[in-house]
Amino acid sequence: MAPHRQQKQPRLLAALSVFAFCLMMIAASRGMGETYAIFLLPLSDNFGWSRANVTSIYSVYMVAFGFGSLLSGLVFDRLGPQFNYVVGLGMLAGCYGFAGKLESILSFYLVIGICGGVGAAMVGIVPTQSLISRWFTRGRTTALSIAYSGQGIGVMMLAPAAQITIEAVGWQDAYMLASYGFMVAFGVILLMPWVRITAGVAPQQKNANANVPLAPKEGLSLGEAIKRAEFWGFFTIFGASAIAVFSVSLQAVAYLVERGFSTVESAFAFGCIGMLTILGIALTGILAERYARHLVATLSYGLTIIGIIALAAMQLYPSWFLLVVFVVAFGLSAGARGPIITAQMAELFAGQGLASIFGATNIGQGCGAALGAFLAGYLYDITGGYNTGFAISLGFACLGLSMFWFVPAIRYGKKQSATLSKDAPLA
Repeated sequence: MAPHRQQKQPRLLAALSVFAFCLMMIAASRGMGETYAIFLLPLSDNFGWSRANVTSIYSVYMVAFGFGSLLSGLVFDRLGPQFNYVVGLGMLAGCYGFAGKLESILSFYLVIGICGGVGAAMVGIVPTQSLISRWFTRGRTTALSIAYSGQGIGVMMLAPAAQITIEAVGWQDAYMLASYGFMVAFGVILLMPWVRITAGVAPQQKNANANVPLAPKEGLSLGEAIKRAEFWGFFTIFGASAIAVFSVSLQAVAYLVERGFSTVESAFAFGCIGMLTILGIALTGILAERYARHLVATLSYGLTIIGIIALAAMQLYPSWFLLVVFVVAFGLSAGARGPIITAQMAELFAGQGLASIFGATNIGQGCGAALGAFLAGYLYDITGGYNTGFAISLGFACLGLSMFWFVPAIRYGKKQSATLSKDAPLA
């Protein structure tokens, strides 16, 4: 009994160390990407760009993040996680190092948009999902949900830090300091024991030509997965959820100011949404371990819908009560579908192609977030109001929810998929 316990403790410590590393990578990469909102006004003032031009840089970032997720998965499956983190952190260090020297919007598209988006994808949720799936067999959904909340943790920590730094030394030096941070992380990953990290709980057969263990030769490949209904269901969930969230979140502060709240009150409400997102993602993962995941997803989407309706109702009756309902409901549900999806995909597509498949579905998230961000401003410009945007957001929230009910493998999970043959056609 004692030897078994002694053997289990180092394994648990190793798993927790991998988990902590993945959490920090998501917090740093996505957190820094989301702080672009803090740099928005300084860039507008410095270059005299319109708001549409400045926000379009973020849209390019999210599109690059989506397609970069596919690249991240392909790289992970073929070359192992070390290559992901070396390339990703190198791109992020270079991206933010050059940012302060850029002078044209095209250069911002290429550096902050494309390089920053792909770099964040290389070290983000795609390698995290695959590594945690190898290290956690029990409590996997909970572990994934907490790791997934790394984005919210990063925003909560880096957004105020970015604002303070910009006020102290300017936006150019603020970006340079971020670059220094990624350089330090780059040095650390070169010293990490990647052979052991890649192996997971059960050491796998090593490649005779490299120090990277081979992935198990079972499960679906990306080419096989795209013929399955569940793949496109997950793709739709990512895309529809991103449109529903980003078409509201990016215009929330301006909308609240128009409804009579002060800029400080509106910004505080937005900050509270970010903090509640961390709690909501973690709670969703815990609930998904105990209850049917399609029911947990329904609760999550229900909160999103309640939040949007409460926000829209402020046009008729601006009140603190409706503001609290919006902040709590929207904050607890924004991003909360992520851990459910990652856990289900880890079960349904376990095997050699998991990272590639997960990366491909994340294209939906990147494109959905970019489209939602664009719609938020464009619809306001052509209609002079927010109701069309709210209606579209509600519609896409319902579309995302429908996938959990009408795609059998997503609704029933691994039990349903076990009855399907490996080469089952698209349903």
